Formats: sequence, structure tokens, C-alpha cells
Amino acid sequence: MATRLETDPKGHAWALLLSAHAALVERVEAALAAAGLPPLEWYDVLWELEKANDGRLRMHDLARRVVLSRSNLTRLADRLADERLLAREACPEDRRGAYCVITPAGRALRKRMWPVYREAVDARFSRHVSEREAAAMSDALERVLRADRTAPPAPISAAARGRKRSGG
Repeated sequence: MATRLETDPKGHAWALLLSAHAALVERVEAALAAAGLPPLEWYDVLWELEKANDGRLRMHDLARRVVLSRSNLTRLADRLADERLLAREACPEDRRGAYCVITPAGRALRKRMWPVYREAVDARFSRHVSEREAAAMSDALERVLRADRTAPPAPISAAARGRKRSGG
């Protein structure tokens, strides 16, 4: 009997990618918590802001860079602002818009989180992957992301609409 890998290698790779992501993120989260640090999503937002020009991004730009829904990002940005890790600044070009700006405290927290995050990634991922394998994975995933960013939103199939209506 043929295995899924033999009959559907791309589907198998997709399933492994999701499983590995979930397992490794859980381990990183546990390492951060054990060190008394906040969750990985805080790191992701602070890191994206730190990398940005002047340490600031519009909310919609930040949303494209992190893996959070817009509503979850808004709540997280509010929480980070309450903790004084980021500030909101008015956007002169759009009175309804605002920038999220990393603060010195946000930079300091992100820097404290990085060694714990790096150690967890090294232990759970990097030591199990060769440089060549990492380069091949990077090439493939960058291609997928580029294609996704340029593709129009996928239409919902009739089968999916039927499942949505029936609650399944």
C-alpha cells in the first residue's frame, strides 16, 4: 500500500509544515513563559516595528507582517501600548490612521526575549536541519509567499459554502 508521501508529496509536506509549526511554536512559547517573558506574538510585533523605518508602521502594514488577524492585532497593540512597549502616533496623511511606534522599553523587552527565542529555535529546529536543507526550505517558502502576495483572494468554492451553511 502506498503511503501519503508517495501518492501526495506536496500534501504530505503541507501537513508536516503545519504540524512542525504548531509543535515548535508551542515549545518557543513554553520557553518564553519559563523565563518569565511574554508570549511570542509580543516578540513578533516588537520585532516588526524594530525593523521598520523609524521603528514605526501603520496598523495595516503591521498586520501584513505578523501572523495575527486584524482584530487580534488591534487588541495586542492596545495591550502593548498599555505596557508602554509601543506608542500610537497620529498619521498626518490620514487623520483616521495611526502609526504604531516601538518605544525604548519595547526594544529592551524584545532584546531580552531574543536569547530565549533563539535558544529554543536552535534546540528544536536548527540542530536538526542542515544549511543546505534550510536554504531549500527558505527558497520554497519564499516562492510560496511571493505567489500568495500577488494572487487575488481565492473564491470560496461551492462545497465550502455548503459546509459553512450546514455548520460543518
